Amino acid sequence: MSKSPKTAIILAGSGVFDGAEIHEATMTMYAVVKNGGSYQIFAPDIEQHHVINHITGEETNEKRNVMVEAARIARGNIKPLSELNMEDFDALMMPGGFGVAKNLSDFAFKGPDCNVLPDVERVIKDAVAQGKPIGALCISPAIVAKVLKGVSVTIGQDKDTAQAIEKMGSKHEITNHGEVVIDKTFKTATTPCYMLDATIADIAEGALNVTAAVFEMIK
Repeated sequence: MSKSPKTAIILAGSGVFDGAEIHEATMTMYAVVKNGGSYQIFAPDIEQHHVINHITGEETNEKRNVMVEAARIARGNIKPLSELNMEDFDALMMPGGFGVAKNLSDFAFKGPDCNVLPDVERVIKDAVAQGKPIGALCISPAIVAKVLKGVSVTIGQDKDTAQAIEKMGSKHEITNHGEVVIDKTFKTATTPCYMLDATIADIAEGALNVTAAVFEMIK
């Protein structure tokens, strides 16, 4: 492992129901630094699929930008995903949240027939081609499974999502809190986080474990 692994983190907005899961995003940032790395946050500069009132769960008439929303978590230090070049980084991390399945892809609506945002697909494929490890939390492993046919991942224990992953030509392993599935061929590490009924302590454990596994795979 390099002395201070440079990690690219992709966020899908801000807020569990329509963007990035904030606890997972924050704990991923913490885990990267706690494990001796540094990070740069990226997000696509696009309109998010829709905006959800996180108190009522209802859709609103607002329009919001994924990168502008993700900038709230990044404290303004964010770059458009189009500028992410994996040659500049040692690893890629992808926290979860419904935004992954609504903004970074349409997995929430099409399941195994989903499309992944071209820049997300590009970055995942570039990381693999360059031998750079990828860490994915919560629902993010589903889009990794879509892009990397045959990869072994986990989203925890949700049968429908696991079946969708299998239908996409990849493999799913059942896991519990803090457990990590490593695919040595693709150099991916995945953990379920809020795909299980979790506490913020569980999220911290998962983020720390998956980040440590990613850093172990850095050349």
